[in-house]
Amino acid sequence: MTIQVGDRIPSMTLTKPSSDGPQPVQTDDFFAGRKVAIFAVPGAFTPTCSARHLPGFVEKAGEIKAKGVDEIAAVSVNDVFVMDAWGKQGGADGKVTMLADGNGDFAEALGLAADFSKFGMGKRSQRWSAIVEDGVVRELNVEEPGAFSVSSAEFLLNQL
Repeated sequence: MTIQVGDRIPSMTLTKPSSDGPQPVQTDDFFAGRKVAIFAVPGAFTPTCSARHLPGFVEKAGEIKAKGVDEIAAVSVNDVFVMDAWGKQGGADGKVTMLADGNGDFAEALGLAADFSKFGMGKRSQRWSAIVEDGVVRELNVEEPGAFSVSSAEFLLNQL
C-alpha cells in the first residue's frame, strides 16, 4: 500500500555520504522532531533528475528553509557513492542532503517503487516529494509516470 498523508515514515536505514565515508541514517532519527522536505527521483544523473529536479531544490533551498524546513533531502535507488558524486556535481553541498536507498527498500516500504526494467534500470522509485513533520507525512506529491510538476521544488515551496 502506498504511504498517505498522516502516515508515519517507516523505520528504515538509508545511507548518506560524508567526509568519513558512508554513514547509516535511521529514518526514525532523521525525521524526529524536525520538518523535512524530501524528494525522490528514479535515478541520479538521469536527464530530468539532473536537469530540473535536483537543481530546483538546490536553487530554492534558502526559500524552503526560510519557511521552517530544517532539512531538504534527496533520495534515490542508487548507491551512496553515486549519490555523493551526483550531489557534488549538482551543487547540493550544504543545501540538499543526499540519501541512498541502494536496494530500493525505502521506495518499496513507502509503496512508491516502480519498475524501470524496460529502460534497463530495474527497480527504482517513482518521482515524488513530501513534507514530513516529526516523522509524519504532511504533504505528499506523487508524479504520474513520465511527468515532472507536483514533485518540484516550486510546487513544494507553495505548500509550505
